[in-house]
Amino acid sequence: MYYIYILQSTIKQRYYIGQTENLMKRLTVHNSGQVRVTKGYRPWKISHSENFSTRSEAVKRELEIKSYKGGIKFKRLLNLVR
Repeated sequence: MYYIYILQSTIKQRYYIGQTENLMKRLTVHNSGQVRVTKGYRPWKISHSENFSTRSEAVKRELEIKSYKGGIKFKRLLNLVR
């Protein structure tokens, strides 16, 4: 099983989109400061996730979400607007 995830910083208005095979382990890695781009915005929480049977499906969806990050589709995905 593969997952795409959207993390939300609990201290700043920041989001991070990624994909992994182990969602809880990946969250721990982000919150431990081992990921350079997310280190300064810790702690993180999972705001959204989806699961897929193949990595290629997960990567495709990750890129799709990244293409509309910050826009209305992104906000709808996170239930920030109707």
